[in-house]
Amino acid sequence: MRLYDCETAPSPRRTRMFIAEKGAPVEIVAVDLAGGEHLKPDFRAINPRCTVPVLQLDDGSTIVENVGIARYLEEVFPDPPLLGVTPYEKALVLEWNTRVEHDGFMAVQEAFRNKARGLAGRALTGPRNYEQIPALIERGTERTKDFLAMLDDHLADREFICGERYSFADITATVAVDFCKWIKVPVSDDAANLRRWHEAMQARPSYTV
Repeated sequence: MRLYDCETAPSPRRTRMFIAEKGAPVEIVAVDLAGGEHLKPDFRAINPRCTVPVLQLDDGSTIVENVGIARYLEEVFPDPPLLGVTPYEKALVLEWNTRVEHDGFMAVQEAFRNKARGLAGRALTGPRNYEQIPALIERGTERTKDFLAMLDDHLADREFICGERYSFADITATVAVDFCKWIKVPVSDDAANLRRWHEAMQARPSYTV
């Protein structure tokens, strides 16, 4: 297997962390997003959506979304379980992963991609160009602040996002919280629960991959 990746991008970092937690033997292939490699014909042939991560299997087939990649790797490398063990845990991990993607990742992306000069004409990922909308910067920033406050409240009586077990939801949330720094929205000094959890996530070996 090989992972088409970009070291500086938040989205594929989620898959790298998942792979690191699993200890899975996956070849890493760097894709130069800044140089536009993902928009060129060679990469479009691998993923017409022009995004990373892409997990390419030994038979050449591909999986191009974090959730799908996680599901596949969980089946092939079941230990340690990162998508839950009981039916309820499995549902909860997917529920919180979706919430963090929508309320966290999408909020930061909304602010960042509509503000960054280097993304003029590329306000959305994918094969088609979209112009930036400056009005979305403020909305994305406010949504990001709401996300961090929600996460701090949620972690008041929990060690991990979904209770007592580290999961894919923690990976997604870790990367989302780090992504907030890209729009200069740090974790508040008053967010003691979120800070405690984030420090624990930073101590895991997978954090630095």
